[in-house]
Amino acid sequence: YSGVRPLYDDGAKSATAATRDYVLSLHDEGAPLLDVFGGKITTYRRLAENALAKIAPFFPAAKGDWTARVPLPGGDFPHDGFDALVARLSAAYPFLPAEQARRLCRAYGTEAKDVLGSARAPGDLGRDFGAGLTEAEVRWLMTREYARAAVDIVWRRTKLGLKLTEAQIAALDDHMKTARTVGTAAE
Repeated sequence: YSGVRPLYDDGAKSATAATRDYVLSLHDEGAPLLDVFGGKITTYRRLAENALAKIAPFFPAAKGDWTARVPLPGGDFPHDGFDALVARLSAAYPFLPAEQARRLCRAYGTEAKDVLGSARAPGDLGRDFGAGLTEAEVRWLMTREYARAAVDIVWRRTKLGLKLTEAQIAALDDHMKTARTVGTAAE
C-alpha cells in the first residue's frame, strides 16, 4: 500500500517543501467550475466545507456548514466508545473472531451490525474470501458502498489487499462479476 498525496505546485524546489494545504480556484465564466488542488486526507471535511462556501453564491438554497456536527455513517458513538462498540458487536455475534469484530467496527462503526445482518453462525456470512472478508461484507459493500470490482474492496474500502493473496483477490473479483451478472448483490 502506498499513500499518494496530491500536491499543489506552489513553486517549491522539492516535493517535501511543497505546501500540504489545498488551493481552491473558482472559474465563474458561464457555469461555475471549482478546481481543487492538493490537500491532506485528514482535512478533507474542512476542504469540502470551504469548497461549498466558494460556490455558495451560485446555489442560493444551499445551507451553511453542517458536517462538523454530524457523524459519518457508522460514526454515531462516543469518541472514547470504540471498545464498548466492539464488545457489543462481539456479544451480538459471539461466533466472530475478536480480530474480525474489531476490524468490522473500525471500518463500519455502528453499521457493522448491518454488514452482519441476521447471521447466527459463521456459515450465515457466506464464503470467506480470506482475512475475514465474507460474502455478507462483500454484498454490503456492493450495495451500500457501490464497490464494483475486487480492487474497490481490497484497496479502496478495506485495505485487505495487504493480507489477501492474488488468488484470493481473483476469486473475489470472479464472485463480484457473477453477483453483478445475476443480480445477487442486491439481495
